[in-house]
Amino acid sequence: MNKRELITLLQEVQSRKIEIDEAVQKLEDLPFKDLGFAAIDNHREIRVGYPEVIYCAGKTVDQVREIIQFMLTRENHILATRASDMMYQAVKEICPDACYNELGRVITIKRTAISLSETYIAIVAAGTSDLPVVEEAAETAMMLGNRVEKVIDVGVAGIHRLFARLETIRKAKVVIVVAGMEGALASVVGGLVDKPIIAVPTSVGYGSSFGGIAALLTMLNSCASGISVVNIDNGFGAGYCASMINKL
Repeated sequence: MNKRELITLLQEVQSRKIEIDEAVQKLEDLPFKDLGFAAIDNHREIRVGYPEVIYCAGKTVDQVREIIQFMLTRENHILATRASDMMYQAVKEICPDACYNELGRVITIKRTAISLSETYIAIVAAGTSDLPVVEEAAETAMMLGNRVEKVIDVGVAGIHRLFARLETIRKAKVVIVVAGMEGALASVVGGLVDKPIIAVPTSVGYGSSFGGIAALLTMLNSCASGISVVNIDNGFGAGYCASMINKL
């Protein structure tokens, strides 16, 4: 139950449109819903402004389906990250409106039309291999009500490609920079724009990249100011944080 639903319920009780017992029954699941294998946090949107998001990795197809089946009883939009195609097919059976971003591995269910912000988030990616993380960040940001502009394949090995897109990047309210290999792109962008930057190291790279640790350390040690860093391949975390900044 989100804040709007709670206010509506209280108004219905005050106007006697529903009985007290019925209101109590509706409030039973207000803090969370215990499914046995998961406790769905129904209070999250009231506390932080955004509803709970489903992290599908490590869950079974049946578990994801059951979680979403319950969440469909609420009015919130539904976002599920790191979802497999099998999970999507199972969700599609109970919700034909569900959409799947195969590259980003994200399931989205929009309950109503989403009004997007006037200001936008720029997502800048070093290479095409970073696109799965880009798509996860983009889907997250858009589901949270943000316009997104993608600037793809502008890594430092061909830095003139970045300069050609600087106007788009500079007009954003917040910039997400996604890069693997040595992760230098975040520092370069940080020296060119006056907006907050969220750097996302990816696991793209040869052996000595150590699955993204090299890019992570580069971004953490950047000499450019205004850069914050999320975990390796954490497009969701970057999209969520960028949304909070964009809506300040």
